Amino acid sequence: MAFPDISALSLHDPGPAFSHLFPSGIERQDDRYLQKLKSYAKSLPYSIEPYSRMISMLDSIILRFVQCVEAKDYEAGLLQWDSMLSYWIMLKYPIPKDRRISLAKIYFYVSITPGMPAQIIATCADGFKMLTQSKKKISIEDLRLPWKPIHKILSHDLFLSRRQFEYTQLSWCMGYIAENSRRFFHPAAINEMLSTFIPSMNGSQLDTILSSQYYLLSFLPLSHPQSYLPMLLRIWESINSYKYDERMLHFLSQLAEMHVSSEVSDPRKIHIIPDDERSEDEDRPKWSNENVLKEDAYWPGLYKDVGIFTEHEWNLLMCKCLASMEIPLADTGSLTTGPSADNQAGFEISRLPKTGWRIPSLARIIVYSMAPDGLPAPPSNVPTPFFSPSPSGMNTPSIGSSTLGEYLSAPLGKGVHGKGKTFLAGSKALDSLARLIASVESFFHPTNSGAWTTDLSAFIKSIVYNFNKRWHEESQPECETPLNRRLTRSMKRELVKSLRTVVLLAMFSEDSGTVSNIQSCLKSMCVMEPDLILHPILERAIPSLEALTETQRTIAVIKALGAVAPAINDPSKTLCTTGFLVEISQYIQFSDLSELSGTRPTPTENNPHPTEFSKSLGKLPSFELNGFGDLVSDMESRLSPDEEDTLLKDTTASFADWLANFIRRVIQLMENLPEEGPNGYSGGTTEMQVVDSVAGACSQICVHLSEPLYDLVLKMVFDYASTNVRTNAVRAIHQLVECVANANPEKTLAMFLPFCARNIRLELENGASSLRTTSSSIPIPSDATLHWNLAILRGTVYNDGRAVVKYKSELLSLLKLLHSKTFSKRGFSWTGKFLSSMLLTLTHTYPYENKFVNPEEWESEGAKTSKESTVMLTGSFLEFRQTHHQHWGKLYAKEDVTSQISWHVPNDEEIDFSIEVFRELVEPTLATLDNLLSDSNAERDASWRNDFCRKVVISQDFFRSAFGGIPTLMKYHVHPEHIAYAAETSDILDEIPEMIASLEALNSGFCLTDPSDPRYQYVFHLRRRFGDFLHKASVSLRQQGEENTVDAVHMLLRSIRTYMLGYGDSRDSYFVNEEQYIATKNVSRLYAQQREWPRAVYVRRARFYHSARLRWNSIDRLRGATEDSLIDDVALWSMWHYAKCESVFAGKHLFSKTYLQLHATITLKPEQSYDGVRRRALPLLYRALESDVDDDDRMKGALWTLNLSSFGKYAISEPMLSTEILTKLLGCQHNEKTSIQNCVTTVFDTCLGTFIEPNTLVYDVATPALQKVLADFKLRLGVGPEDEVITDKCRNNRVSRIRRQDEASDRTNKAVLTIAKSPETHWRYAIVAIKCLRTLVRRDKPLTSAQMTYFLESLHDSQPTIRYYAQRAILKNTRNLKLRTFCTSPDDLYEGRNRNPLKQIMIVDDPSPTLSQKFLKDYRYSVHMKQDLFFCDNNPQGWIAWGHSIALCKPPHPTLPSLLPWESASQEAVSSASKIATSPAFWKKVNKYLSEENSETSMTQDNVSCIKSIFQMLEDEPLPAVKPMLEGLLKDKDVDKQRAAAEITAGIIGGSKHWALIKQRKLWEWLKPYFNVIFEQNLKSDTVGIWSSFLEYIFYKTDPRRVQPLTDYLFEFVETADLNTELSFDAIKILSLFRSCYEELGLKSSAWLDDAVDRYWRELHSDHDDVRSYIAELLAFADKIKWQPRPSLPTVEIFAKECRALPIDYDIMGMRGSYNQSRVSELVRNFKVWREERVSGVRAFQSKYDRVAMLVCRWLFQAVHDTNAICVFDYILPLMPELFRFTEVNDNDELANRANVLLVRMCGVSPPRPLINPLLDAIFEAIQSSPSWRVRLKALPLVQVFYFRQMPLISDVKVVQMLEVLGKCLDDEVVEVREMAAITLSGVLRLSPRSSVLTLKNRFVRLAKNSHIPSKQDPTYNKCIRQRHAAILGICALVDSYPYTVEKWMPELLTNVLAEHTYDPIPISTTVHKCARNFKKTHQDTWHEDSQKFDDQQLAALSTLLTGSSYCWFLINSSSVRADQDLDA
Repeated sequence: MAFPDISALSLHDPGPAFSHLFPSGIERQDDRYLQKLKSYAKSLPYSIEPYSRMISMLDSIILRFVQCVEAKDYEAGLLQWDSMLSYWIMLKYPIPKDRRISLAKIYFYVSITPGMPAQIIATCADGFKMLTQSKKKISIEDLRLPWKPIHKILSHDLFLSRRQFEYTQLSWCMGYIAENSRRFFHPAAINEMLSTFIPSMNGSQLDTILSSQYYLLSFLPLSHPQSYLPMLLRIWESINSYKYDERMLHFLSQLAEMHVSSEVSDPRKIHIIPDDERSEDEDRPKWSNENVLKEDAYWPGLYKDVGIFTEHEWNLLMCKCLASMEIPLADTGSLTTGPSADNQAGFEISRLPKTGWRIPSLARIIVYSMAPDGLPAPPSNVPTPFFSPSPSGMNTPSIGSSTLGEYLSAPLGKGVHGKGKTFLAGSKALDSLARLIASVESFFHPTNSGAWTTDLSAFIKSIVYNFNKRWHEESQPECETPLNRRLTRSMKRELVKSLRTVVLLAMFSEDSGTVSNIQSCLKSMCVMEPDLILHPILERAIPSLEALTETQRTIAVIKALGAVAPAINDPSKTLCTTGFLVEISQYIQFSDLSELSGTRPTPTENNPHPTEFSKSLGKLPSFELNGFGDLVSDMESRLSPDEEDTLLKDTTASFADWLANFIRRVIQLMENLPEEGPNGYSGGTTEMQVVDSVAGACSQICVHLSEPLYDLVLKMVFDYASTNVRTNAVRAIHQLVECVANANPEKTLAMFLPFCARNIRLELENGASSLRTTSSSIPIPSDATLHWNLAILRGTVYNDGRAVVKYKSELLSLLKLLHSKTFSKRGFSWTGKFLSSMLLTLTHTYPYENKFVNPEEWESEGAKTSKESTVMLTGSFLEFRQTHHQHWGKLYAKEDVTSQISWHVPNDEEIDFSIEVFRELVEPTLATLDNLLSDSNAERDASWRNDFCRKVVISQDFFRSAFGGIPTLMKYHVHPEHIAYAAETSDILDEIPEMIASLEALNSGFCLTDPSDPRYQYVFHLRRRFGDFLHKASVSLRQQGEENTVDAVHMLLRSIRTYMLGYGDSRDSYFVNEEQYIATKNVSRLYAQQREWPRAVYVRRARFYHSARLRWNSIDRLRGATEDSLIDDVALWSMWHYAKCESVFAGKHLFSKTYLQLHATITLKPEQSYDGVRRRALPLLYRALESDVDDDDRMKGALWTLNLSSFGKYAISEPMLSTEILTKLLGCQHNEKTSIQNCVTTVFDTCLGTFIEPNTLVYDVATPALQKVLADFKLRLGVGPEDEVITDKCRNNRVSRIRRQDEASDRTNKAVLTIAKSPETHWRYAIVAIKCLRTLVRRDKPLTSAQMTYFLESLHDSQPTIRYYAQRAILKNTRNLKLRTFCTSPDDLYEGRNRNPLKQIMIVDDPSPTLSQKFLKDYRYSVHMKQDLFFCDNNPQGWIAWGHSIALCKPPHPTLPSLLPWESASQEAVSSASKIATSPAFWKKVNKYLSEENSETSMTQDNVSCIKSIFQMLEDEPLPAVKPMLEGLLKDKDVDKQRAAAEITAGIIGGSKHWALIKQRKLWEWLKPYFNVIFEQNLKSDTVGIWSSFLEYIFYKTDPRRVQPLTDYLFEFVETADLNTELSFDAIKILSLFRSCYEELGLKSSAWLDDAVDRYWRELHSDHDDVRSYIAELLAFADKIKWQPRPSLPTVEIFAKECRALPIDYDIMGMRGSYNQSRVSELVRNFKVWREERVSGVRAFQSKYDRVAMLVCRWLFQAVHDTNAICVFDYILPLMPELFRFTEVNDNDELANRANVLLVRMCGVSPPRPLINPLLDAIFEAIQSSPSWRVRLKALPLVQVFYFRQMPLISDVKVVQMLEVLGKCLDDEVVEVREMAAITLSGVLRLSPRSSVLTLKNRFVRLAKNSHIPSKQDPTYNKCIRQRHAAILGICALVDSYPYTVEKWMPELLTNVLAEHTYDPIPISTTVHKCARNFKKTHQDTWHEDSQKFDDQQLAALSTLLTGSSYCWFLINSSSVRADQDLDA
């Protein structure tokens, strides 16, 4: 196509026309994405390709992609064309919907194809997500997908069998796919999903709970949750698990956000959506309870009491929210119960995708549940959300007519329900949030911070973020939220008020994470309600910035100021300050509005005198109230628009002084930098960051200066630069000059260039830079002026090539002089940098500026005012210079900016100047060096080589800088022959040329695009000459080995890098621009999904898009002869022999490598360069590893390069290349140097991770759904016959490639096996070899005899690591053998789903509660007792509900083998195994290592599994060889021999699972006589663990009837054993063995559990503490096993229905504790007797009371830390009085501590709703009735802990009763109890009903005033003291309950009541002083606000209270500041 002449564009050119972009008429269409593309096109200064052309390119990419999928060319073709599609999407052209849908389907079906390689699955999963993540681009109406194929793969892969050890990322990938595709699952599939997932849930096994939950929450469609949400919440309520909570909260947050719209869940949509994508086995069961809505019926949505939740569900959520904050009260860990229960989960659950963090999830739930759904409470006038109403008028008894206790505890609850309950802003969710924040308010304060503060601050950040997001969503016209459910302004305002106090408290946190969260929170809150936020921030900012006492406070204030703006003496403060300045300066113009004459401002030494207006102004301006009217009564008076303008204009007069001071500070910082080191940087990373951040702030400020102020700054910078030379600030002065040049390059060049040129010439004439150096070093002082001026000169050419080209003669002359006169490294390096910067400025396309308004507004005489300005000022046009303050912070829509971006586009003059530089400077130098190399007559002695190297160093730096500065000067054109050559030599092996992707070059702003242009030809040929020279120089330098060549080679490699990679976006990186664009958006973002942005965001966006187009042209780099030569050169340099070494660390790996090798290998990175590099380099690297190459350095270099993932991992992952790299690496043992061997080990560690098992099963798997999608898509693409030919060609090539790869794999296997078996192979290499051989055991190929023989023989190798891998290899071999024998299809074989001939699928016809009981009872029947018996090895279904069917296993045949014969193809391997394993000698050798001494205290599972595998494969063939040896081991009491015996015995029993019954009977007949020997005679303390693990292995996932003799023996053994023996070990060994049995059996042990519990219960008061521990464990286990949900019929349909219909108090989950209820009642009765019998003193612990009490505490403690913790409350409640008695025993500390911990931990679990009040009543009873003051003292904190943890569940009536109980406790005779009651009261009062608070206040005040203290001799003295102390404690509790606010009644309490009792007797005065100290501490930060609540007399009285004297008389007339000073005193 013909491109427009971009050289003709000018700065203010309107740009290209865009009519060519779209087909006719499309510009007028309302297509959002095409309009977005148009905005991208308008933002560029050149034309982009038409949409039709790019769609044609897209179709060609898609065609190849489809052909690859159809041909099953996955790993070569699909990956390649997927990357091409990603590159195409990078260009921002929209994908048509039909193509998007088809591509998404293809990605989906490919990713779920069984046997697909993990890389392909991950790639397709990401591709699917990329295409479908936008809900606006694609919805379920466009695309439906099946869910069962994903679940089928995931459910089978998630939990591994014991012989599986090579687990993959398949489960994670399937989970990832499910989560991203769930919105395309048809909602009609919900019933079948529930029927599939719910039956697999088993309450006794946490893994099944968590896995079933994952399936439910990842597969269930979110759109219609009405059928399943109540069920999920009921299940959740019954389970105590932190992991369960986290995933559930994330799921509910998604539901809450989605269902703010009522239409989402309309049942009619289920029938409207086409149901056309079902897998073969998917069904759509119709349930009877489905509600069908008529077409014309109204659908109200899912709204309930609070959002989509009932009140009970919401309260449960709020409890979870409180627990999620993880606030550790002083309560010994009440939040640890959930995490403790999670310890039962297996590692497999962690293989699933992690859920989102619970903190944002909770915030989303709360925000999206907000609605005006309640009666609004009056708006608050305080920072906290509560309002103090008038006194309730409640009757309080008089003091004289009642006792003090009756007076204090008089009823408060009258009228609690008298009026309708009100909620903050009429929103229940907002009210709950406010209560939550109030309850945790004190934990925000820096003095009370901890790990929880980060969570709390993140929570409130997420709250305001989501509120802002929802607020702006609901302001859009397309919002679907019903009007009556939308957020209101009063809700927004009350939310800010609710959070303001805690935000301001946490602002000064020392934790950087907390401060960052608060900064984000302030930013959002400032957008919401600026008038509530700005003033408090400024009030706190000024004192903190003035004091500078605490670093973190200063930083926090600066960050807060930066947040609210849409340090000073250390680096961290400087960084924060510069960030603040950037934030501010990007929104304003720095210009003096007070003087309109336009005179140049002159800074004064002192601040200018303020005007009279500014003197009289006492308050900051307030902000618009957004129509609140009289709702807002706490606002200050508002300034008029004229007053605001006058104030602002007056303020701008100080800009000149501020700028002058700022520049002086910048200069001062530069002067104090450390001296520059050899690398040219001052100091370390911190100093560099400071300089860069200061430069960034300067640049942003300079861009926004008015012309007079710019001139001022420019002059200051010039004055400093021209009169100073600082060696420590060379880099800094360059950056400072860049800042001013960026704003106005013309003025900068005019001022600086003559000065710099003159100084540079003068310095060079006087010998500067004449000392020849080629390496980095500290510069000599005589060169300082030259470097200083070079740095300044480089800064001046930073922007605008048109300004630079005016000085081309001077610049060219200067460059020539510099090139000829600079000989030092620093001199010619700075010269090169200057040249590179200048060329980049001349030839690159870049935006000129990023001002906050468009150029036409900035430069125009008249600028339109903003909408707000129009209201304030008259006239439609005003001079921008006078009114720019009205544009500050202006936001733009993209269409208002994209066409207004000023770009630099190189013109002919700039291009010609650039070429002239090359003609005059580069070309002659290149010719000189070329001639030097070509001179064959020159004698190349040491002197010649030295001179040549110096010239190379100097010139190479010059060349590199020159060519590096023109990445966009010339556009490369690709020729067909280059494409053909690239395909032939590609790193993509064995691919047809048609499938090798190449990109078509696009317009990207290149200067020279016409190959016939003489300038193009000149640059092209000069660049080619440069490449040829680099190769010749490389060859020459390689022939020299002297040390002085190092710097030359270093520079040569950098030049090669520039030549190879310096093109397109190499200097304007796509990834850097992407990061900067994202960072700019994040900084500027005010709320989510923002549509209007500051102009700087759009400028950055345009630059990012430009870099994307440059990257497109940089991706497809084709090699020519020159490039190949240079690649070979770099590969050889990476193995250079020169040993200038430095250590390069990579984790734990250490390589000694040369600096040059490092540079060379970086240059070789293929992802940054050219296709085919690896194929060229690998042979050169392998050659260096040969044994005949005697060069250790070359070998190290080769190993270092192979250690790069681009080389080693690539080679070993390609089957065609893996043989060679493995044999080469395994052959490295010829070099015995330790350093070499360490290198080899590291390379193996790096590479073997990608060496995976070859598997070609995927090519045999049928994919009918995928084929259908491909066929349909091909029709739409119009695939022709010629395309089908290519597809067939690709398919045939793939088949032949797979055949060649199989052959290569066989070669690898044989080669490695030969090395492994060689006696000369070192053991280290033998380990690697056996690891490789284990990997090469293939599932898709038969077992080989050679492999099996080698692995079996390695079982008795002397190296334990080799034995370990041999065992793993045998496990893999035998498992593959079983799968290959019984799998019926390729997908079954890949997934490991064998079709066991004994397996039977039984249909569940009649599920009933009795079916579950019968199924469990059947475990007691043996095979002989029940003829129709079927085995069920896993825990059975039916816990909640039964599924449609259940998999069972019939017993083996009585006489015939069940599994034999194995597949015929593997018979040779089986025969070899039989020959070895039937030899006694083999077992003798194996036993030698099994029974060797080690520290293991249990069996090693790998040993057992290996033996099991042998006996499963060969059945009883090896048994005769094993028996004699095993009999000896069983009789030997040595612990190691016993361990070996247990491992062999367990292996034999495990392997006999499917033997014929007669063989099993013989085996048990042989083993049964040894049971007594094993479990009684030989069992010792050091072998109990071994035989316990033996039983764990035997019973793991095993039907106990399979091992009936052992089961019968164990249960009989326990039943008849004496558990109260003289020696505790005799009982413990029995109990330990039995525990192993029942824990592994799990639910299957239910049949024996009743008997076992009864047997254990008889030993309840055993003399042995360890025995009682085992009893406690069994009791807790029994509760868990007997936990059974209670639907009327155990079907999913009935269960779901009853969860919706039954009342919430009905225990459908059976979570209440009922199993041991009778035993608890028995304990309650018995404890009374035992308590009377108890003997106190040192023998108290031996009494029956203490023994049973300890057992009960252990039992309940374990139960409360389990998943079924809720059941414990039914046991605790009747035992509560006794538990409190346990806590007061003073002669058994352990019992007291255990009881106390139990009571506290109980508070961390949410009890069943019906038990909340009884639990509180039991605690109240203990407080009120217990005669022991110690019980009362311990019960009081329990009230506070329970209240804090379960606050949302406690009714207001109960809270009032709580206050009454606590009030009565204030009159307790024991002072400690009184004080604890006051502390508890203050915590409860914070969230109590307002009327109760005021009533108590009046009571306490009246009591204090009416209490009189007589003399100490008076008999009523103590009573009077107690009475007044009770009153004072109550008053102090009221004050302490509001730690960070001042209620309206508080000043009077403090100054008129408490102050009067400052000098009362102890403990009254002590209490008063403590309260005063707390008040001072908590109100110090906010005293400037709080002091306003006190009048002058109250302030004086408060001073007396705080200081003990009233000398601060100035307080009477003081302001709040003076009051603050007193408070600080």
